[in-house]
Amino acid sequence: MKRPPCGRRLRKFLIARWFMNSYLGVTPNGSPAPACWLSSTKRRHVSGSAWPGATWAWPEGARRFIPQGCLRVRRRPRGRTLEAAMRRTTIFPSVCLLVPLLLFIPACAGTSVQPGQRGLWWHPFTEGLAKEPLKDGFFWRAPWNDVFIYEVRWQSFTENIDALTSDDLQVLIKAAIILRPIADEVYFLAQELGPDFYPRVVKPEFMAAVRSVVSGYAMVTVPERSTEIASKVQAVVVEKLKGRHLEIQSVALSDVDFPQVVLAAIEQKQAKEQQKEQKEFELIIAAKDAEIARTRAKGEGDSIRIRAEGEAEGLRIRAIGQAKAQETIAKTLTPSYLRFKLYDSQNSKVVLLPDQLNVPILINPGVDQPPHQITTGESESR
Repeated sequence: MKRPPCGRRLRKFLIARWFMNSYLGVTPNGSPAPACWLSSTKRRHVSGSAWPGATWAWPEGARRFIPQGCLRVRRRPRGRTLEAAMRRTTIFPSVCLLVPLLLFIPACAGTSVQPGQRGLWWHPFTEGLAKEPLKDGFFWRAPWNDVFIYEVRWQSFTENIDALTSDDLQVLIKAAIILRPIADEVYFLAQELGPDFYPRVVKPEFMAAVRSVVSGYAMVTVPERSTEIASKVQAVVVEKLKGRHLEIQSVALSDVDFPQVVLAAIEQKQAKEQQKEQKEFELIIAAKDAEIARTRAKGEGDSIRIRAEGEAEGLRIRAIGQAKAQETIAKTLTPSYLRFKLYDSQNSKVVLLPDQLNVPILINPGVDQPPHQITTGESESR
């Protein structure tokens, strides 16, 4: 039964490896000849022609176990001996192992504490956590010991908080808090809170304080009174974190966002308020115009009345003066004076009319009548 190809190749490969590891040729000068291995080039059978002057030491009958064409010889380049090749193959792995070891030893044997940090010794097999904090510097330690590092510089933490206002409207507030651990109390901070003190303790108290304070303000007043709200939040947080070995510097509300529905409602409300204010302003202007017109008409009426009263008073005074003048003139006019003036006037005429006896008669002589009442004889006869 014929063996499968894969088994035949495996058999050839195992026999070739056994031959390469077990048998080496010897050159005439005593130096080792190159080992035999499988090669894709220079297909040379193991013979004297492949390596001139070389003899091969293999047991009797070993050749018959090596398939024809399985073993090939490749000549080693000049200047490169087997010992040099072996030396090179041993130096490179040593360097590859030594470099990481040299880098790993300082990391295990020392710890650096940067400025603005405090360190705490951790001795797991002796005293545990040391109480005295380490300042900045480099500290040598055993590989099984450790140094815990704590930042004591000011740190800012920002949170986006959903809060309800007093008018039951939701706002999104972006609030920030600045704090730091107290440098001399790092040991107690590590014992009570640990390095993740902010998410464990500070963050819940901070968010609860913001929601509590904002609930006392109307939504439209939150942006303009953000400073007042931040001061109240800081006071609440300081009170809550008292004795937690943390120092709070400030709290700030950097941004306030309203929902789109609320913004649209606010815009509509503001537009209506603007229209209302405009109408009220127009009413005020109309009232002022009416008052001005009324005042102007009253002034004109008063001026006309005053003018009429003045004219009437002038006429009355003129009439009184004329009456007094007529009265004075009437007192000075006598019948004799009037007859004299009548006779003396150039426009007056004296008409003599004969009577029945044909005697000229002076009409109404000596009668006390005004000159315009003198009549003729014809008028009397009529």
